[in-house]
Amino acid sequence: MSTIFIERRFQGPPTSGNGGYTCGLLARYVGPSAEVTLWNPPPLDKLLNVVPVEVGVELRDGEVVLAAGKAVDFENGSLPNATFSEAQEAAARTPYTAKNHKLPMCFVCGPQREPGNGLRIFAGPLEGCRTSAGAPFASHWVPSKDLSQEDGLIGEEFLWAALDCPTGYAVLGGGLEGITGKEPILLGRLSARIQGRPSPGEKCVITAKAVARDGRKLLADGMLFGERGTVLAFARATWILVNRDVQLGVPT
Repeated sequence: MSTIFIERRFQGPPTSGNGGYTCGLLARYVGPSAEVTLWNPPPLDKLLNVVPVEVGVELRDGEVVLAAGKAVDFENGSLPNATFSEAQEAAARTPYTAKNHKLPMCFVCGPQREPGNGLRIFAGPLEGCRTSAGAPFASHWVPSKDLSQEDGLIGEEFLWAALDCPTGYAVLGGGLEGITGKEPILLGRLSARIQGRPSPGEKCVITAKAVARDGRKLLADGMLFGERGTVLAFARATWILVNRDVQLGVPT
């Protein structure tokens, strides 16, 4: 039986794995275009089982289903690109800093993570670009060598992770009806198609935009561009409005 082990370094909430990173680990067993639904918080520093099922695979902690993945086929959405400098400027406008970030130790977007330890992707509104929902968000990202696989390119799970939090920033700050930007949210589902992988040190750009709200579900698209403007990956995310205790993983 295959297993997954989520090191504490890759946390999202304090006691569970970052959603995008977890989805990316499970997507390895599905293929380059996959949909992963998160059902329960994936614990840290524990061997978890990958179990084949009729449609795809499940990630389980004993009998508890943590996530389910399956192959999907979908087309890229329409997202704006940005230059690396424009993405840097957008990141500097991020509305979530060390003063108000709800998960400051998140592997992807935590402002308390040191460079080289977390990805430190801080998406902010992309100036001069509007959609029907509001401003797209963008950030720059230069992946480090320790994230690479044996072929020298960055591992797929880190591309999934990099597309996770920017879509969360976009649904909170992208002008969806009734959203103030202060709401606790958790990733519920992430679909992604990996078309290419960057090299360590490559100057990448991530853009994301809010798409719609369906009750507690907040929907967003995200796209990862390589240094030459090539689309490396595209994602569709479903975020869920939750209470603060659920976001933090406090036992009920």
